[in-house]
Amino acid sequence: MEQKFRVVKRSVDARQKQLKVNLTLLTDDNGQFIEKDAPIPLYETPFFQDVHHAEHSVNIIGAGPAGLFAALTLIEHGIKPIIYERGKDVAERKKDIATLNRNQGLNTESNYCFGEGGAGTFSDGKLYSRSKKRGNMQRVMELFHHFGAKDNILYEAHAHIGSDKLPSIIRAMRECIIEHGGEIHFGTCISSLSTLNTQHSTILAIGHSAHDTYQMLMNEGVLLEDKGCAMGVRAEHPQALINRLMYHDPSPELVKLLGNASYSLVTQVQGRGVYSFCMCPGGHIVPAGSALNSCVVNGMSASHRNSPFANSGMVVEIRPEDLINMVQEFRGSGVQELKLKGLAFQQYLENLAYQYGGEPSLAPAQRLKDFVEGRQSKSLPACSYLPGMVSSRLDEWLPAHIGKRLQQGFRDFDRKYRGFLTNEAVILGVESRSSSAVRIPRNPETLDSISTPGLYPCGEGAGYAGGITSCALDGINVAMAIAHTFNS
Repeated sequence: MEQKFRVVKRSVDARQKQLKVNLTLLTDDNGQFIEKDAPIPLYETPFFQDVHHAEHSVNIIGAGPAGLFAALTLIEHGIKPIIYERGKDVAERKKDIATLNRNQGLNTESNYCFGEGGAGTFSDGKLYSRSKKRGNMQRVMELFHHFGAKDNILYEAHAHIGSDKLPSIIRAMRECIIEHGGEIHFGTCISSLSTLNTQHSTILAIGHSAHDTYQMLMNEGVLLEDKGCAMGVRAEHPQALINRLMYHDPSPELVKLLGNASYSLVTQVQGRGVYSFCMCPGGHIVPAGSALNSCVVNGMSASHRNSPFANSGMVVEIRPEDLINMVQEFRGSGVQELKLKGLAFQQYLENLAYQYGGEPSLAPAQRLKDFVEGRQSKSLPACSYLPGMVSSRLDEWLPAHIGKRLQQGFRDFDRKYRGFLTNEAVILGVESRSSSAVRIPRNPETLDSISTPGLYPCGEGAGYAGGITSCALDGINVAMAIAHTFNS
């Protein structure tokens, strides 16, 4: 009798010339699993309590993945979440993003960074994390699946929902929160912690771009500190070229079977990491700034990943000790002298990119090989970035500790994948929001702020996560810590 099985993990290994598809299978000697053509791992269905009249309530600042998953977890434990989000819901936010992509202006409160679902909703869609130490990442996938994600996120090693599908899942989460008694207040930017009900605990899930909120927290005595981060550019190649390099001259049938190829690249240059980040096969580059007079780029992929372009952040590691020297470069440049040097440097770099790009969202760009060899690009190739590009000497104006390391990094990557360094590719500036430049120190056991008891820093903006899944998991962990205090 043919034994039935279930696929619980699948990945593609393209590091050698012979491609490998790795499968992890779970068998059942009793034949109780469903047929092998429907590989859906079983999981416990979440049970959400009615919290309309719950004894305990918790404030949540921010409706990104950390805030939303914290809210869902609180409801599971019978606690009412009250969410405050400075941006709009996903439907209204989508309209502002469309205006931005048409280069018709930036809404500083509703964009790729701010709004329901957080930065990943419209500029990412990938559901994997490098970290293996934060807890049960599978539970995050199960909740996404419960709210409408496809079955494959439960077993793909590099799971992906897509920025076209994620908004409907986020909306389903919101409806669940409200249905069970939680509250969500859009268009509400918290200007002072004193405006909140201080009898409630407060989860701070602000994301990595709320510079004004960081300033407010410092003014109110909350301890913040500089954190290591990474900044650089976004590189885009023709997807067909990346398929050739990663799949070793594949047939159309193989690409159809495996999907457009992705890559993960890392090297060391002068003692600092240079690596790819948020790689988007079949994707688009998007304008991801949240402030006027700044230029920030990011990448996204729709669910089908069928764009003719492949893009990725290419960033250089920046350690806290590096920032002391970096801020000397822009003293007197008009950039606000922030106590947090990482934020100050980030603001400087984004303003510099705007200076060499153009308003409202034109991005400075250079062909990849021209950048490495130090010459002006007389023309620019086709690119997925809708607002438009301006030819610029990024090799000249990028700070040397970033630009020089990137140049050597691209040479290293070309040695690994011959043909990666090509003028068919283009780089756009700047990729400056790959991770938070700030950490809000918290008690490792109770998870609340070490300077402000009852305030729970959470997710990427607090410096404890990076990306959709790790932020969601941090939201779960913080919510469980709060639930423990109520039940102890």
